[in-house]
Amino acid sequence: MSDQVVTRFAPSPTGFLHIGGARTALFNWLYARGRGGKFLLRIEDTDRERSTPEATATILQGMDWLGLDHDGEVISQFEGAARHAEVAHRLLAEGKAYKCFSTQDEIAAFREQARAEGKSTLFRSPWRDADPSTHPDAPYAIRIKAPQDGATVIRDQVQGDVSIRNDQLDDMILLRSDGTPVYMLAVVVDDHDMGVTHVIRGDDHLNNAARQMMIYEAMGWDVPVWAHIPLIHGPDGKKLSKRHGALGAQEYQAMGYPAAGMRNYLARLGWSHGDDEFFTDTQAKEWFDLDGIGKSPARFDLKKLENLCGQHIAVSDDAALRHEIGAYLTAADLSPLTKTQSGDLERAMYCLKDRARTFPELLEKAHFALATRPIDPDEKASKALSSVSDGILTELTPQLQNASWTRNELEETLNSFAESKELKFGKLAGPLRAALAGRAVTPSVFDMMLVLGRDETLARLSEAAK
Repeated sequence: MSDQVVTRFAPSPTGFLHIGGARTALFNWLYARGRGGKFLLRIEDTDRERSTPEATATILQGMDWLGLDHDGEVISQFEGAARHAEVAHRLLAEGKAYKCFSTQDEIAAFREQARAEGKSTLFRSPWRDADPSTHPDAPYAIRIKAPQDGATVIRDQVQGDVSIRNDQLDDMILLRSDGTPVYMLAVVVDDHDMGVTHVIRGDDHLNNAARQMMIYEAMGWDVPVWAHIPLIHGPDGKKLSKRHGALGAQEYQAMGYPAAGMRNYLARLGWSHGDDEFFTDTQAKEWFDLDGIGKSPARFDLKKLENLCGQHIAVSDDAALRHEIGAYLTAADLSPLTKTQSGDLERAMYCLKDRARTFPELLEKAHFALATRPIDPDEKASKALSSVSDGILTELTPQLQNASWTRNELEETLNSFAESKELKFGKLAGPLRAALAGRAVTPSVFDMMLVLGRDETLARLSEAAK
């Protein structure tokens, strides 16, 4: 086996990148990237009805949003069918597999009788040791000769050693009677040919490992390191499903969650590094290891996701954040920002980032910077504008015209004005928020003035006071 770590993500194109699949991809990506290894992507597209180019494109888009870059070209499992069949025929030629002429009806009848007699329904083909001279001229499947005694031990980095009695394993079909390879064969051949050293996948594949090991051993190939990770459950402890909310990674992009926050949250979903909750990609790559993965299913918690996303928004680079918000608007099928709005948003970012957990929240806070005159106040903001406040704003405007446009001087001017009117600052702030943003909840009045600049601030105050 290669000294270089090689992992892979091998989704079936079902129309979207499942959040559980996204976490599997992330774990493989972190493990490879943290060790200078390779992270490969294979699309398991043997089901031709479901495997459309559009479905594959959706998975690639989800990976792209999450920033999970892969090495080399995307590999199609379907295109390797001839190679998969070649391996089956080699095992047949070496006596490690055999031709099985049993029909589907015969197998079904065997199982029905076994159930009626209370016996194991594991099919034992009568053709395993049959003399080739007795073979009929009929279609046949190729089955592997499974070991019949002893046990197969899966040495798993997450689950520990898992032992499966060999008398519980059937002679698995490798090649169907129509000549098409089965999924279990294709996976092993592809993983071997791709040089995969570590198979990190959901624990619903754990039993498959025992059957796949038969092929590795029959071919004399190195068995990869196994790591079967528990599935993700909803808050109620049941398997994650549509009733728990969004299942596709891109749905979270369209809801306005930042990719860095999603990566952080998914990494913590079933894996831990001490008590660390918030961490960067660099830290995650450095820290991630298989022994940090728990054996119990992780529970998806939207509040924890939002909390982490808020922390990532707060520390993000302003230009990068603006760029990602542009991608969010596209994903959510919303109108893009104009060039002017985009620049205004980036300039305002310093007073928007701290308390926004999602991009819709951030954009709501940014309303003052993105809106154009005339400002249309919402219901709550309208209540702050009255004949009294109109008079206050009219008197305040000339004082602001002469103020130096710095935070300190703006604070001094507004506070002095409030005192002269025997007002608490809050009584002045309400009408100012309404006039500048048309909202009752906004960044600080001083921040809005600094972002808008003198001319725009005075124009909005004048309009509101009419």
